[in-house]
Amino acid sequence: MKLNFTGFSDPGLIRSNNQDAYYIDPNGRFFVVADGMGGHAGGEEASRIAIKEIQAYLGANWQSSKSSQELLEQALWRANQAILQDQQNHPERADMGTTVVAVIFRAPESPWCAHVGDSRLYRFRESQLEQVTEDHTWVARAIKVGEITLDEARSHPYRHILSRCLGREDLHEIDLQPLDVKVGDRLLLCSDGLTEELVEDKIASCLQDTPWVVDKAAISLVEAAKQHGGHDNITVVILSLEENSH
Repeated sequence: MKLNFTGFSDPGLIRSNNQDAYYIDPNGRFFVVADGMGGHAGGEEASRIAIKEIQAYLGANWQSSKSSQELLEQALWRANQAILQDQQNHPERADMGTTVVAVIFRAPESPWCAHVGDSRLYRFRESQLEQVTEDHTWVARAIKVGEITLDEARSHPYRHILSRCLGREDLHEIDLQPLDVKVGDRLLLCSDGLTEELVEDKIASCLQDTPWVVDKAAISLVEAAKQHGGHDNITVVILSLEENSH
């Protein structure tokens, strides 16, 4: 199985700066999307620090005996600590934080995903789009316990309130899960600038209309989000799992 991958980030139509960041390991080992918050400089800095720390830790410890799950978890804890340290050094950025979603491919183990916040991982398989991660937000919890409907959540005034993000002393848990993938699947990592604008049917149709051409799919998703308003920064990373060509 070989991986075909691409990433694309756009500030959207309203914001002048881009607080999203992403990283794609050139060797296809790991992929990260982060969406910063906390004022103009703070959000950009938080997502940048998270990406830098995760990349550095995974790169340095790739050959270690730790499992993929341990590696990924440690990388995110390191990122959290680095943001907290930066907040101490720069009190003007004390309220900054970032979401993060990361996927690691480390043979012979199955791939793993880690996430904090509402940046998401989706799996697209046989024309079906499935959200793999669960948002750490007030509305996600309210939907789960039946307080509000999915439709109400889309315009709820609390929809941006995170229950978890990197850059908090009270972060006690990082969600980790092994991924079930097979040839033909596509994985989509994205910030909420995409999912705030596009319903899942639209995301699925953008992926469906561009089979195997990951660059086109990424641009198509970002452009569609901008056509729906582009109120936030939009970042997508797409991985396509393909047959090894002989």
